[in-house]
Amino acid sequence: MTDEGSHLVVIGAGLAGLAAALSTKLANPSHNVTVLETVRELQEVGAGLQVTPNGTCLLNHWGIASTLAPLAAVPSSLSVHRYDGTRLLAHEPDLQGQVISHYGHPFWDIHRVDLQRALVSRCTELGVSIRLGARAVAVDFPSATVKLATGELVQGDVVLLADGLWSGIRPLFLGKPSPAVLTGDLAYRITLRVEDLEGEDADELREVVASPTVRFWLGEGGHAVGYSVSAGKVYNLVFLCPDDLPEGVAKVEGDLQEMREKFSGWDPLVRKFLAQVRGVHKWRLMWLDALPEWANEEGTFFMAGDCCHPMLPYLAQGANSSLEDGAVLGHLLGKVSKSKMGEQLRKVSRMYQDLRMPRGRRIQLESFRQRDDSHLEDGEAQEKRDALFLSMLGKEAKAPFPSRWTCPEIQPFLYGYDAYAEAEKAFQENPF
Repeated sequence: MTDEGSHLVVIGAGLAGLAAALSTKLANPSHNVTVLETVRELQEVGAGLQVTPNGTCLLNHWGIASTLAPLAAVPSSLSVHRYDGTRLLAHEPDLQGQVISHYGHPFWDIHRVDLQRALVSRCTELGVSIRLGARAVAVDFPSATVKLATGELVQGDVVLLADGLWSGIRPLFLGKPSPAVLTGDLAYRITLRVEDLEGEDADELREVVASPTVRFWLGEGGHAVGYSVSAGKVYNLVFLCPDDLPEGVAKVEGDLQEMREKFSGWDPLVRKFLAQVRGVHKWRLMWLDALPEWANEEGTFFMAGDCCHPMLPYLAQGANSSLEDGAVLGHLLGKVSKSKMGEQLRKVSRMYQDLRMPRGRRIQLESFRQRDDSHLEDGEAQEKRDALFLSMLGKEAKAPFPSRWTCPEIQPFLYGYDAYAEAEKAFQENPF
């Protein structure tokens, strides 16, 4: 948007919203960007995130990679184990070397709080206005007007909805209910600080945390993943298993004894970490049926991130995909001029959806497929999967490979995506 006065209003200060705000402001410094966030104070809570090369390339583009590098854990390897620790199924001994040589950018494990803080700081530095305690309750979509809970109207030229899975505005845009859908899974999410580790196993566990690697354990009906974050000062551990929460409940305080009993037959290393846990939450994993559109035809209203394509965590692409959404939308909005805005925004609407919707849907479905491959009950299918794993242990993986993280077909699709290059290519092919 090359003229003074153009205004993007973003609803939600999560990763997608902040990425879009930052990308738009970088694309055109004269553009005005306002972020509306319901909470009165950004929460210093969250868990680990895996930022893969398709995400770290964006952090570099935005000028925040150098800020985050000292806070990231850089996993040297990636391994897949049978749940009980008796068998190594797959191992990539030089994860960083492999991804950098193929994609030019690193694979980082970082804390969500660190990433959000860096995005907020860069947005503020560039002149983005972030309004806390500003709860959006309605949008007039054609006119890009946002109504707050106080009754205040915030006028924009474009509105981006990025308020997450539980968005109250999404169904207003779609004109029908848009409920979150059960996936049949839940997650125990755990973060352990190195300084809090205690007992006879503490030294062993500190050594594990200090030597960053990504570890997967595949079990019957579930799996676990562990990795270091916060420059090796925190261990992030996630257990995915069948959903047993009561109807209508999305998150509860977990029962430690119940959790430890569920995973009592797992790898001794897993059990040692679980013995250190003092509190845990159970999160029901939800998603959405495919939406018919992520923007209105006029291009005055867009959606990004979890509010339009929530993803199961099995490929760790939820955060990365949200960053991609913001990068693409911001780059395209930077091409729009105030004098031709009406015509150009219609083209941005089509281009954004053409670029983002098919990719978002495929990642969602590949995440489900990874879940299915990871959670096989012991038996013929599991034995066939493990035999395929073992046939390539110590060799270069060939597709199809049960771990899409290192599959030579799926990994390039995920990690080789350059959001800015794709957006610019689309614009050059169909300029507006």
